[in-house]
Amino acid sequence: MKCSVAISTHQLCIGYTGRGFRRVVHPELNLQLYTGEVTALLGSNGAGKSTLLKTLCGLLPALHGDIFIDGKPLAGYRHGELATHVGVVLTERTQTGGISVYDLVSLGRYPHTGFFGTLREEDHAAIRNAMETVGIADKAQRHVSELSDGERQKAFIAKVLAQECPIILLDEPTAFLDVTSRLETMITLRRLAHQEGKAVLLSTHDLDTALQLADKLWLQPACSAEKETADPMVCGTPSTLIENGALARFFSTDAVIFDPVNRRLVARK
Repeated sequence: MKCSVAISTHQLCIGYTGRGFRRVVHPELNLQLYTGEVTALLGSNGAGKSTLLKTLCGLLPALHGDIFIDGKPLAGYRHGELATHVGVVLTERTQTGGISVYDLVSLGRYPHTGFFGTLREEDHAAIRNAMETVGIADKAQRHVSELSDGERQKAFIAKVLAQECPIILLDEPTAFLDVTSRLETMITLRRLAHQEGKAVLLSTHDLDTALQLADKLWLQPACSAEKETADPMVCGTPSTLIENGALARFFSTDAVIFDPVNRRLVARK
């Protein structure tokens, strides 16, 4: 399957502004996210991974620079139109406990159901398929409030799958999952990318799983708050970033080093 650029940025500056307040999270990002690939976004707490994801999908305004979705400027999309291109799963808690899993997943169909939101048979089929894909079809009639953290996360991923958009952005989608569910979720996302040609970008702290199942890694450095400067984002395949020492430079500290042979972080001796 030929890969194409799903999202690109040019001199993108991300961060926050308010009355008399400005915080730059990263001053200049030139990125390309490809269809048919899973890209894992890695970085320390506070590096701004969530900020980047929210900016790429328009939930936060860029401080300056350009974002293109399928070659079209992000600012040129209407909200409903953008929802047919980009699906997002964030880590924030939402007030959905009083509805069923089926109803939650059905919300992903809103870009396709028209003004009145009437679900047709093809919509119900997409909802059922999304729940089966992530393994929660047996929870369809349960209230979201009754689910475990991991099951709730799967339900939100199913909602995005029901949206049937070509680009999926996920903020730490495996954070609440056990080891088995974590791998199953990553395998599902990898299958969506490789077999259905979706562009998948996810933030994670799980380096081991990212090295196993991601096609590309984005290593996001933290910005210096005093100088509003940061090292460039490092991007590449896991093998390339291991071989050129980028992973070792990015993760190694006084207490921890990256072991390129065993492909994992270990304590310094």
